[in-house]
Amino acid sequence: MFQQTIKKSVEAVGIGLHSGEPIRLILEPMPVDSGIVFVHANSNTTIKLKPQNITETKLATVIGKRPNAISTIEHFLSAIYAYAIDNLKVTVYGNEMPVMDGSSISFCMLLDEAGIAKQNRTKSILVIKKEVKVEQDGKMAMLKPAKSPIFNFTIKFDHPAIGEQSFRYKFSKKNYIEQIARARTFGFSRDIQYLQSINLALGASLENAIGLDDSGVLNPEGLRFKDEFVRHKILDATGDLMVLGYQVVGEYSAVASSHELNHLLTLKLLENSNAYEIVRVPEYKESKELVKVFA
Repeated sequence: MFQQTIKKSVEAVGIGLHSGEPIRLILEPMPVDSGIVFVHANSNTTIKLKPQNITETKLATVIGKRPNAISTIEHFLSAIYAYAIDNLKVTVYGNEMPVMDGSSISFCMLLDEAGIAKQNRTKSILVIKKEVKVEQDGKMAMLKPAKSPIFNFTIKFDHPAIGEQSFRYKFSKKNYIEQIARARTFGFSRDIQYLQSINLALGASLENAIGLDDSGVLNPEGLRFKDEFVRHKILDATGDLMVLGYQVVGEYSAVASSHELNHLLTLKLLENSNAYEIVRVPEYKESKELVKVFA
């Protein structure tokens, strides 16, 4: 299995979830061993994708230092994980990624338009060797060894449209596109007025999020999955793990985890050098299985 980039440059324009402004996004191929590189176009600031460059995680995952930071990268990175992209230049004209429809399916379609190019160097993956766990205020996120990527998430909201939901699936690109990529972010109408008063969620609408009042779902079309909420949490977690710069081979389990807790998990993992190993795919004993997973 070889490193991958895209065959050609592509671009898209969408609305920023928090700024409400139009955002131009350009994706360009990069040479082997370049990694994922973000460019804040307005300041010509280059930011390498790695956990140490994540600066905020309150309402979204933010990379870089303000005023030259790029916010809300998790949905995009979720698609990058699914498509097993190793090397990519991501130029953003604005301070956040476009939210598109609130899921990652638009980014998957953009990658399909660009095409995937195999490169002439073998791919590396991050293999979980020992369990690593973080807990905070009754929330939990954990990584433990497994032969292939597995995601397992539980949420519980005191709301009639959500309640308690759990979803567990064995990752493959096909399963991701069919079961996860279309799951949208969600928010409560009671929170919107406050968020907009502090210049957040200015671009939020029923076209890019599931809206909830006290009794149910506000979107006329309803939900895409009956448990769309927990599926979106898995989408987020997939992107938050991609911050490591590698596809992670292991089982991710979480209860009510957040961007903050996912970030703390990646940092704790890197602090424990015996808990993981960076492995070239041909040297990984389950390499044949991985080729199928990321195909």
